[in-house]
Amino acid sequence: MSDDERSARGSMESSRKMQPEVEQLTAVGDIASRLRFAFDSGHIWLGESRMVLLHGAAMTALRKELIDSLGVDRARGVMMRMGFASGTRDAEWARKLYPDASPTELLSIGPALHMLEGMVRCTTDHMEMDIARGVFSGEFTWDASFEADAHMQLFGLSPEPACWMQLGYACGYSSTLMGKFILYRETQCAAAGASCCKIAGRPADEWSGVEAELKYFEPDSVADHILALQDQVQSLRYSIDNDLNFESLVGVSPGFKQAAGLLKRAAQSQVTVLLLGETGVGKEMFARALHKVSSRADRPLIAINCAALPEQLIESELFGVEKGAFTGAQQSRPGRFERAHGGTLLLDEVGELSASAQAKLLRVLQEGELERIGDLRTRKVDVRVVAATNVDLARAVQEGRFRRDLYYRLNIYPVTIPPLRERKEDIAPLAQRFLEKYLVRHSKKALGITDQAMHALKLYSWPGNVRELENVIERGVILAVSGGRIDLSDLFPTLAPELRQRQLVALARDGSVLKEDESPVGAFLDYVLKNRVSLDDIESVLLNAAVARSKGNYSSAARMLGITRPQFAYRLKKHQLDVG
Repeated sequence: MSDDERSARGSMESSRKMQPEVEQLTAVGDIASRLRFAFDSGHIWLGESRMVLLHGAAMTALRKELIDSLGVDRARGVMMRMGFASGTRDAEWARKLYPDASPTELLSIGPALHMLEGMVRCTTDHMEMDIARGVFSGEFTWDASFEADAHMQLFGLSPEPACWMQLGYACGYSSTLMGKFILYRETQCAAAGASCCKIAGRPADEWSGVEAELKYFEPDSVADHILALQDQVQSLRYSIDNDLNFESLVGVSPGFKQAAGLLKRAAQSQVTVLLLGETGVGKEMFARALHKVSSRADRPLIAINCAALPEQLIESELFGVEKGAFTGAQQSRPGRFERAHGGTLLLDEVGELSASAQAKLLRVLQEGELERIGDLRTRKVDVRVVAATNVDLARAVQEGRFRRDLYYRLNIYPVTIPPLRERKEDIAPLAQRFLEKYLVRHSKKALGITDQAMHALKLYSWPGNVRELENVIERGVILAVSGGRIDLSDLFPTLAPELRQRQLVALARDGSVLKEDESPVGAFLDYVLKNRVSLDDIESVLLNAAVARSKGNYSSAARMLGITRPQFAYRLKKHQLDVG
């Protein structure tokens, strides 16, 4: 073979070796273009996942604390499981974002994501993947590993590889795509003195002596025990809905804290409390918590919804009835006031009481005595009344629908519970509380709520308040796939217009952040509409641009546009483009 032939062959081999690197860099650019910044809400989005920028120093400090607290072996397990979970999420995201991509194309997105996240620069050395036959073999080179640098900074040269989280990520990503556990080993590491890091991955059953390594991917036995105890506590907590106290009320917003503070101060007194707020804000929950911490906690709490009973029955339900008082009254029966003697009576929707019932209620509140319907005997009752209503009682008094003297008697200690739309900070903790409750009730497992779904929950105005949120979370638990995460489509099968995401800010190709008025989506749309550019012309421009930026690599160009290579070739033929 001549020198020229050897030179030409060497150039071809070099080109083939560089091709995976070019494709990975192209994938990085494609993924970076999907990164969005929402400055108005303080969010960074990559697809439906919320991302966070952290100082490298913070991650380094966390690594040191884990090792100091748990020891090297347990810290390694924690970080490998963290990486595995991250790799699993990224693989699920890549599969959802590129539904038509081949398995090897999806695999190349993993290193691209790791590069974008600033963890490591990854180069593919060897790759063989066949999901149908269960074949997987991969070798990769890592340069500029963050973990290796951090470990050396903390502890100097390591006697063994130290890129634990990155290794877990590779295992999680590849295992998710293959549908079987893929185990990677770090064959050399910069933290141990090598010039770069190298990893090799194969199905776990093809490695020898993997028992010790597989243990790192199993939850710690102590953590399992704690989780089991937590499940038992949750089951007990939610098996008794009435067992409430102030710690059971969930909220961190100023409005919630003010209402809870007022209620707590009234707990040990006997004052009549008037709970005000829209339907569904949790007035009954507040009333039950008040009773639980009051001096009457060992006595009954009796509740009645004044709006749920017909007018002809409300008085007999409240004050009782004597035998023969009216047709159908075949025996004497105590009312809710007598049944609540020594305890608390919750009058829900008190604004719906009839005029006659209002007059009798006023007498009970003032004198502490009542007469059953059809009875001449007066009975003494010792009851602490908590009234609740979503009606503006002051206006009802002005309109003649509610007695003025009763209003003044009930309005001694008013507590207003703000609507959920004014308590946005309470949505996340409430959602988590309801999630725990209904996972137990419906015997399901879920990893939580996706970042995008939680973001949507915070954007929604919640006309039904906390009750509506609870119902939405229960629906999400029922619809979600067991073992997965509850997504926006599980919570809201038919999306409300308010839940459409706000305009997000884009990341420019050079890595700079574009301001909202510089967003390429808006500028492009303005240009298209102004110049009446046809859809065919737009598609032709996109096809040419993708081919040019991928330097003639049709597979990379197709990935840029989110389509398969055959679809890309069809569109080229359709537009009769000569792209060389």
